[in-house]
Amino acid sequence: MSDQLFPDEPARAARDAYQVLARKYRPQSFDDLIGHEAMVKTLRNAFAAGRIAHAYVLTGVRGVGKTTTARILARALNYVGPNGDDNGPTIDMTAEGRHCRAIAESRHPDVLEMDAASRTGVGDIRELIEGVRYAPIEARYKVYIIDEVHMLSTAAFNALLKTLEEPPPHVKFIFATTEIRKLPVTVLSRCQRFDLRRIDPDVLTDHLAAIAEKEGADLDREALAMIARAAEGSVRDALSILDQALVQTAATGEKLGPEAIRAMLGLADRTQVWPLLEAALSGDAKTALDLFAEQYKAGADPAVILRDMLEVTHL
Repeated sequence: MSDQLFPDEPARAARDAYQVLARKYRPQSFDDLIGHEAMVKTLRNAFAAGRIAHAYVLTGVRGVGKTTTARILARALNYVGPNGDDNGPTIDMTAEGRHCRAIAESRHPDVLEMDAASRTGVGDIRELIEGVRYAPIEARYKVYIIDEVHMLSTAAFNALLKTLEEPPPHVKFIFATTEIRKLPVTVLSRCQRFDLRRIDPDVLTDHLAAIAEKEGADLDREALAMIARAAEGSVRDALSILDQALVQTAATGEKLGPEAIRAMLGLADRTQVWPLLEAALSGDAKTALDLFAEQYKAGADPAVILRDMLEVTHL
């Protein structure tokens, strides 16, 4: 009876199972991370020397990989080979280990993720601290990942300080934040800090090209570079825009060029920046305003036009 009532149920299930690119291509090891070579090198040296900190803080703008890096770091701290071979914490996770999948899917009992944006109070931190004294159930370390840690209240930070200064040997803390200046100095001084920088546009363009190829999409290199610039160094933003572009190319079956991306994002035509800047600098207000109005009517964001002019001036 259900087959007759819901004849398209399998098709609907297939549609619901679609994963956005940002999740589908989320890095699973340090080798997959792009643009953070300095951090990986530091961690590799620290792990090799056995000088593993008890607390880390990862900071950077949205979408550069803070939470992803935290999960990969949790995997590295608790890595045990697929056959049970245990050589201690390691950055080189050549094969999926015993705890890797559970940690990556946020369901490991010893790796606890907490979103400080929704659990800001001192009661939440006290609940966390209560569990710190107990040994891990399965893994080598108990790892506490606190996302958007700057959202914690002052009382919550104060409650955390003593545990953060002298944690049990089986506990590691990993904090992620977009607002490093909002963290108390007393917390920062107890953590090893890594600044995750914006991804270079060329590196991001290469990354997008590789993903587009895997997805079987035909995108112009200049169009990919335009997506990378629009994302402003955020991998997640870039993949979200690429997702949107792939929908367009799938619908039309045509190669997607810069014009299509510009129309999709409402970007300024960069070829018009030079005459606009020339008119502005020469004092030709009428021509400058006319050129500006043309781009505005085409859907360009005025702030983007001004930013492009500033970039040209800087160059």
